[in-house]
Amino acid sequence: MRKIELLGKTALVTGAGGGIGKATALLLAESGADVAVCDLNKEAVEATEKEILALGRKARAYTVDVSNAEQVQDMIKDVVADFSKIDILINNAGITRDNLLMRMKDEDWDLVLSVNLKSVFLLSKAVSRHMIKARSGKIVNVASVIGVIGNTGQANYAASKAGVIGLTKSLAKEFASRNITVNAVAPGFIKTAMTDKLSEEVKNKMLEDIPLGFLGEASDVAKVIRFLVSEDARYITGQVMHIDGGMVM
Repeated sequence: MRKIELLGKTALVTGAGGGIGKATALLLAESGADVAVCDLNKEAVEATEKEILALGRKARAYTVDVSNAEQVQDMIKDVVADFSKIDILINNAGITRDNLLMRMKDEDWDLVLSVNLKSVFLLSKAVSRHMIKARSGKIVNVASVIGVIGNTGQANYAASKAGVIGLTKSLAKEFASRNITVNAVAPGFIKTAMTDKLSEEVKNKMLEDIPLGFLGEASDVAKVIRFLVSEDARYITGQVMHIDGGMVM
């Protein structure tokens, strides 16, 4: 199989301090891209920056609240000044604030929708201006299987990720004439530090819902994202790629 090459490309990855965001940032760098990384956790995102630099690629870390319009605009100006362009945008930043609807606080609803959905709007709007001028670009939004099937105790998270899917399809239609593709990935249960702490009972219940019978890795998601931002995916836009071991068929 031909190796995916991203030499000469500049990517911006949000939520790159750990998990899927970090795995994606490192894989894009391994494939030749220069990578700007941002996260609210300064220490974590700077650690990602160092790992990218160790791979021999240009990198810079930005500490940003991606739900804040002013901070996003300032970051995009800095990224363009530092890298001269943005070819690839990965909207990965996300949080959870789980609770049953009757117990869910208004602020937890607002915060999840703001970080998970509003940030995709803000980043895509700011970056697309540069992509439209260049008449080229790749945007991948990280949704979730929960945005497709829902989940008890995650009304806010499910709504935010369903919104990401709808936004992805709308932007794909808006930007197609400018040679900008917009796709989403919908991960299922991915092995993380959080899932490692779950009891065996909870893990076994999760596995019952996965036909393949095991949790995915962050790298499984990163590899699909890398494909979607490559020229191999030049004829794919407005799609949602499920990476969930068969949960949604």
